[in-house]
Amino acid sequence: MEFSLITLFPKVFSPFLNESIVKRARKKGLVSINLVNLRDFAKDKHKTVDDKPFGGGAGMVLKVDVLFEAIKSVKEKIGRGKVILLSPQGKTLNQQMVKRLSKEDHLILISGHYEGFDERIKEFIDEEVSIGDYVLTGGELPALVVIDAVTRLVPGVLSKSASHKTDTFEGGLLKYPQYTRPEEFRSLKVPGVLLSGNHKKIDEWRKEQSLKKTKSLRPDLFEK
Repeated sequence: MEFSLITLFPKVFSPFLNESIVKRARKKGLVSINLVNLRDFAKDKHKTVDDKPFGGGAGMVLKVDVLFEAIKSVKEKIGRGKVILLSPQGKTLNQQMVKRLSKEDHLILISGHYEGFDERIKEFIDEEVSIGDYVLTGGELPALVVIDAVTRLVPGVLSKSASHKTDTFEGGLLKYPQYTRPEEFRSLKVPGVLLSGNHKKIDEWRKEQSLKKTKSLRPDLFEK
């Protein structure tokens, strides 16, 4: 899986990309991540990537010509890829979308900043993706969310091939409660069924708890 991140702040990504599962996936050669500085494609000596909006208004808007050149450059160097614009106006990311994206060979993620994008850039993207109904300073955090979620599903990344199959949202439900040692803490005990060694009963308990948890915390998911 190849990720190309078009951003004004490439240094933001390094700490996260060099830790934990993503780091291991990169070391194994299962995931490759290319950081692309949007300013490298500005056409003037001041490296201008944004301008005032036509018609007036607050803030600055990222220029369509600069964004287009960045996308074009990535495709010429690495090959075709699915171009995703991280935007609060996009479809909300969920596990089903993550599964679909994990089947791509190359994702080109565009992290915006300032007041937004020149609308014309949407003629050159494949999909707009949002991570929720709130506003962030830029698209860097949403891009990291996409990378993390997709990377987990790349074959060979997780140590156990079935690890992600019991994750929350797999099968449309929240994950069952989990416990570990000590068996008792401040009078709070681990459910006896988990200590029984009866795997059939444990599976039944987990399914029941998953349904109860989803109904209580996410009735919208439970209805689906």
